[in-house]
Amino acid sequence: MPDLAYLNGEIMPIEKATVPIEDRGYQFGDGIYEFVASYAGRLFMLEEHLDRLERSMGELAFDAIAREDIKKAILDLFDMACYPRAGIYIQISRGVAPRNHAFSAGMSPQIVMTIRAVNELPEALRSSGASAITVQDIRWGRCDIKSVQLVPNCLAKQKALDAGCNDAIFVSDQNVVREGTSSNLFIVSDGRLITHPLTHNILPGITRLAILRVCQSAGLEVQESFFGIEELYGADEVFLTGTVTEVLPIVRIDEKPIGDAAVGPITRRLHALLREKALADTPA
Repeated sequence: MPDLAYLNGEIMPIEKATVPIEDRGYQFGDGIYEFVASYAGRLFMLEEHLDRLERSMGELAFDAIAREDIKKAILDLFDMACYPRAGIYIQISRGVAPRNHAFSAGMSPQIVMTIRAVNELPEALRSSGASAITVQDIRWGRCDIKSVQLVPNCLAKQKALDAGCNDAIFVSDQNVVREGTSSNLFIVSDGRLITHPLTHNILPGITRLAILRVCQSAGLEVQESFFGIEELYGADEVFLTGTVTEVLPIVRIDEKPIGDAAVGPITRRLHALLREKALADTPA
């Protein structure tokens, strides 16, 4: 089966899917997105992804789309592709109209989805850990909306790769540590996990939510609070969380070792527990 796309109600090979040049997502970044992954033929935390999709659309004042219609389209695409470990990208723009900054009510949102097999992270990163750099957070002020306005994220990611590292970590001009380019961030200090609280400055990650639930079940203490770059450097463990990232250990930041520069026991345990949860999750 070739990689497939969904475009406004029709499923087709990816290379056949096109959108109009005056789509506002293309011209203004006036769009939102989600990325849902499956394990062993089961979509993981689909309802939570749909919750966030609806919230993003509401925050940008998009015309409403019936949740069940979006869910059915996702499931139809997933069932047709038959990938046991799939990644479904969902993008919704405000619609198509002659280019004008202002928008009018009644536009028809453009719904695009693609599905491919998940490109797994190299096992060496999970066993030996990844490296990161810190960069100043210059993103727009509503990072809690999962919008397609990702140029600063792309530039930060490329800067990290050019430096021989795996990712970049955004830090505010007040030295508050926020998140990675496409993932949330946790530190472990004296057995306690700390992560940035939900504000307009970070994305409410679905895997972040899964980790909070896993920690509660496992009796691990988690504190949602602000912390600075010195606490980041001085942490016992650091890891990133995301849909494909899952739980990724970071063992070196800005060329400084984190802890003993090896993957820590809590990070290893949480990745195992997340995988366990994902594989035990019931079908959507």
